[in-house]
Amino acid sequence: MTGRLAFDVSHLLAGGLVLISFMLLYQNRLYALLNVFALQAVVLALSVAWQAFVQGAPHLYITAAIALFFKAIIIPVSLHRIIARLGIHREVDTVVGIGPTMLAGIALVALSMVVMLRVTSEADSLAREDLAFALSVVLLGLLMMVTRGNAVSQVIGFMSLENGLVLAATGAKGMPLVVEISVAFSVLIAFIVIGIFLFRIRERFDTVDLEALDRLRGDQYRGGQ
Repeated sequence: MTGRLAFDVSHLLAGGLVLISFMLLYQNRLYALLNVFALQAVVLALSVAWQAFVQGAPHLYITAAIALFFKAIIIPVSLHRIIARLGIHREVDTVVGIGPTMLAGIALVALSMVVMLRVTSEADSLAREDLAFALSVVLLGLLMMVTRGNAVSQVIGFMSLENGLVLAATGAKGMPLVVEISVAFSVLIAFIVIGIFLFRIRERFDTVDLEALDRLRGDQYRGGQ
């Protein structure tokens, strides 16, 4: 296989992850948001599997399988059921409008490219640009967590951020298998805890809208005065 083909496919997949991160920011329906996140997980799995092939690192296939099984199937399906069971309204609550959020996302991607390409000037071109794409995905995940007022959408933002970290680790010539497994189980445990947390919030306050919870807390504080 030519180095040019490996370079092009790697960048196609990494760039696809950035594009899908923008799609996550654009969504205004929870079910559509979960479906796009599942698509991001599939592209991440393909990217990791390609890196495993290019680098000759068979252990990365395990990372790809973990991403495909847990993030593309188990977590989206489970969140679908949680949303249906809790009766959460289907729209994504936004703190900032879609337009300003997309513009901020474009600025963050540009910042990622400028910063990462400068600080990795001595690395090979494939690793440099993959790391720049990975930082873009991380920052877009953070932006999603900041600009969304719904707990479920913030969970998706957190997991999208973690996808960027996995992309960075594999693009930088992989990471130890024990780290990959520990990260996967950490995400799974966090997901279970978040699911329980959402059930408890819904049971206690009848909503998972963070702004509504803030208003309720303010009302309770004023009532106690």
